[in-house]
Amino acid sequence: MTDPTSPATPDSPWSTGAAYVNGSYCPIEDASISVLDWGMTRSDCTYDVVHVWKGCFFRLDDHIARFRAGTERLRLRLDLDDVELATVLHECVRRSGLRDAYVSMTCTRGRPAPGSRDLNSCRNTLYCFAVPFIWIVEPEQQEAGAALWISDIPRIPPESVDPQVKNYHWLDMTMALWDAYDHGAPLVLLRDQRGGITEGPGYNVFAFRRGRWLTPKAGTLQGITRRTVIELCTAHGVPIEEARLAVDDVVEAEEVIVTSTAGGVMPVTTVAGKTIGDGTPGPRTRELRDRYWAAHDDPRWSTLVDYDAR
Repeated sequence: MTDPTSPATPDSPWSTGAAYVNGSYCPIEDASISVLDWGMTRSDCTYDVVHVWKGCFFRLDDHIARFRAGTERLRLRLDLDDVELATVLHECVRRSGLRDAYVSMTCTRGRPAPGSRDLNSCRNTLYCFAVPFIWIVEPEQQEAGAALWISDIPRIPPESVDPQVKNYHWLDMTMALWDAYDHGAPLVLLRDQRGGITEGPGYNVFAFRRGRWLTPKAGTLQGITRRTVIELCTAHGVPIEEARLAVDDVVEAEEVIVTSTAGGVMPVTTVAGKTIGDGTPGPRTRELRDRYWAAHDDPRWSTLVDYDAR
């Protein structure tokens, strides 16, 4: 019988991923929560995603800090402290044996008491999992650059749902993505109520125009990859500005990228049917992408997974 605490072998049920649900580990295919959980019925939850690359977490502490801030903002309770939560994430990766992984943590409102709709009666649910690395734009496509559409569907206003708290209120982004598919683009950006650029489904955007990188200051999640790009630009003297972006700032840009834990710095070479630059990833984009992946070797941001731990 296979030891369930041992790292996965290729034919192991753990090899496609490992999960933790309210205190217990299981192969990802066996993970489940109640259909009565308000995370399911109301999208009442917050989550965060960190990645493992070549056997190391990238900026794990920053992701856990953002996750905890989200739970506090939504008045959810985590029974684990930061060290304990990190241990759970490490264990999910270790059990899966994955060297490149997409690692998620979610806290939901949970189930109310039978017959009740009282928020106070809910017992929160924590679940985490590690699965193979997920790419928003596949590496092969990144070499050519991706197409991006700008949708007419407005982003949910921050006064209603705070974009600084990662959430599953994605119907605006999902329908906007269908809009992009209809126009032959795998990526999409949504605008705010005044027409300013905000974000896409799981990614931030940067546009290089008039000698500097621009990225939306408000109405968008302050992504960890976004933060990394800003810090790398600042450290290397590359002008960068957080500001309100109009559609023209993206459409008329010299270079455009989207950034996410699920793929890093990803080149965009077509926006709303218009070719960006010469239609290939530009030199600033390539340099920034190289610096981003090189930063994974920085011990300040890299945390080794102990695959042999017990």
